[in-house]
Amino acid sequence: MKFENVLAEVDGFGKFQIWIIFMIVIPRVTLPFNFLLNNFIAVIPSHHCNISSVEDRADLRNLSLEERLVVSIPVQEDGTPSSCQMYTEPQYHLLFNSSNITDLTTVSCQNGWVYDNTNFKSTLATEWDLVCDKRRVNRATATIFFMGVMLGAAVFGYLSDRFGRKRTLLLSYVMTTVFGFASAFSYNFSVFAVMRFFTGFGISAISIITIVLCIEWVDIKHRTAVGVLMSMDWSVFTSLLPVVAYFVNDWRYLTATATAPLFLAMICWWWLPESARWLISNGKLNSAHYYLSKCAKVNHREQFMNDLKPEILSKVILVENENRKYSYVDLVKTPRMRRLTVLTGIVWFGVACTYYGISLNVSGFGVNIYLTQFIYGAIEIPAKAIIFFSLSKIGRRLSQAGTLVLTGLCIICKMFLSQVVGALGKMFAEAAFTTVYLYTAELYPTVIRQNGLGYSSFMARLGVSISPLIMLLEEVWLPLPNIVFFLVAFAAGLSASFLPETQNIRLPETIEEVEQTGYCNEQKNTELLLRAEGNCRVS
Repeated sequence: MKFENVLAEVDGFGKFQIWIIFMIVIPRVTLPFNFLLNNFIAVIPSHHCNISSVEDRADLRNLSLEERLVVSIPVQEDGTPSSCQMYTEPQYHLLFNSSNITDLTTVSCQNGWVYDNTNFKSTLATEWDLVCDKRRVNRATATIFFMGVMLGAAVFGYLSDRFGRKRTLLLSYVMTTVFGFASAFSYNFSVFAVMRFFTGFGISAISIITIVLCIEWVDIKHRTAVGVLMSMDWSVFTSLLPVVAYFVNDWRYLTATATAPLFLAMICWWWLPESARWLISNGKLNSAHYYLSKCAKVNHREQFMNDLKPEILSKVILVENENRKYSYVDLVKTPRMRRLTVLTGIVWFGVACTYYGISLNVSGFGVNIYLTQFIYGAIEIPAKAIIFFSLSKIGRRLSQAGTLVLTGLCIICKMFLSQVVGALGKMFAEAAFTTVYLYTAELYPTVIRQNGLGYSSFMARLGVSISPLIMLLEEVWLPLPNIVFFLVAFAAGLSASFLPETQNIRLPETIEEVEQTGYCNEQKNTELLLRAEGNCRVS
């Protein structure tokens, strides 16, 4: 008897599993809200030098504001006042001959800046003057956050496999809440940067643990549906984010709003079950029996668990040494695991780098930032339907490789065609992200599944951290960022094509199952799979 047999007896997709999904969606609200928060709190509105010191001059008092700007600030090519330069002395002749601007001495803004607060009451740029020479510091806030996510994914991946999914998730809730609100009340940029780093560190666990917990409680037949359904919340809340940001246009209040759902998540945590797979793999048979019995009761399948003794569960998942503690080293100790680790790392890096290369460049779409963010979120919803069909019909491997290559093609075509092609790229990028979470959870064995996802997420956040820096390459050559993103997507798609297929294959439980050389042929019939002996994998 395998774990899938037990899960089938207690109903692998009943009210119990739906309740788990509901409780997990609540904290997942904070994922797009925080991951894409920089699009709104780090916006740099139109600005020009503060000329209040010049305005005090008696000879300027009779001039209108527009005339004061003309004599005090140079004009850019588009006709707007310069953002970073001002004249050393008022140039009155420009009121009569605005074309005579040669040999006029300018300096950097001496008394700060004046910002256009039409759309944003307050942003990081307006709060701490992160413009002109400090513009790159403002853009680096996204990189700082994702560096925290990157490190947190590695740490929480290990903690989840070592101490369990549930306890680690609570630690993540508390840490994200504390540092999220601390970010909102930061009194200078340095403190804010540190708080955002640790917010990213904490929230990484919500990203990787919730999907694994759901997948480990669901049977083979419904794994694809649940994987896609779990990713739907990202798209819905990505579309909701610009609506919230429109009404909450102060960066402090918006940052606090993005963190607030975790209070409800902490309440719901008490009713969240631990992964029975993890409990059995770690020899905690009584606890596993308790949660399986609870599942059976909610799903009205009590009789089976009444007849099943806790000791029998030890034979459901055969572990050579129940006291063995797994770590990231186990990802590279054996040949097949080593190959799997390298390939998934490349795929995750490519998926995340290209996705956020598009997502964090909402201003490049050419329309209102709120509308752009809404479009980027809404266009992901049809992507879910497409990828659900693709995963069910052609499998994980081709879906993963195909969506990555199509993302790269859309990015490169955007340089020559309409910006709408960029939105299509966002759709395929989201489809690739939806696939990679489900695919990776199916590839790694239970004993180190969270370590595997932690490492993969680490590689993804490395890609995300580099993504804003790749955008800076436009200063060297405007098309260069798009070319780099295309190459990254293509390399990731090529790597995905070398991974094993996992469609309709039961989840591996141990490293030994992954390493065994006698792979069975791929089986499409779920009922045959559940009766099959041995570990059927696709090479």
